[in-house]
Amino acid sequence: MKNIVLAALLASPFATAAAAAPEAYVLNESHSQLVFTYSHAGFSTTYGMYSGFGGDVMFDAEDPANSSVSITFPAESMITGWDARTTHFVQSGDFLKIGDFPDVTFVSTSIEVTGDDTANITGDLTLNGVTQSVVLETVLNAQTDEYPFPPYQGRKALGLDATTTLSRSAFNMDMFVPFVPDEVPVEISIEAIAAE
Repeated sequence: MKNIVLAALLASPFATAAAAAPEAYVLNESHSQLVFTYSHAGFSTTYGMYSGFGGDVMFDAEDPANSSVSITFPAESMITGWDARTTHFVQSGDFLKIGDFPDVTFVSTSIEVTGDDTANITGDLTLNGVTQSVVLETVLNAQTDEYPFPPYQGRKALGLDATTTLSRSAFNMDMFVPFVPDEVPVEISIEAIAAE
């Protein structure tokens, strides 16, 4: 989902920063991931992940409503930890229709600051050829003027976590409902680095 994450648009920086134009940030692909979980008919909890994706953030510390985030990644890049399950999810047609809709995208449409380090980021998630508005409840974990790790050492950086819940049926992926729940919790964690 559109490089979700995007909490780059968070709280106290908004409230305290002096007037400034939006700054461009890019996701640190080595530390950007999306994890989803679901109950397997009540017997176990199963996990899936998207990782290593990029995205763009325009962070406006003066006017959060003027900030934005955009993420795109290939639907087939899912990781589940078991090859047969991954193949079923991405190639069988029971869930993802990657032949027709190869990408997952998220584009923010609004940001509501809810606390000193929290915000709700609303955006359009396009998955399986369906676009739905989703809200990411976002927490700003860290903000620095000098990121300590190469190859981005010395640049401004943001670290954010976000959560949401998606309805599989809303994206035409309702196979095995209700034995496997329709609602899927999603957790996103990203680092955004100031662009050069």
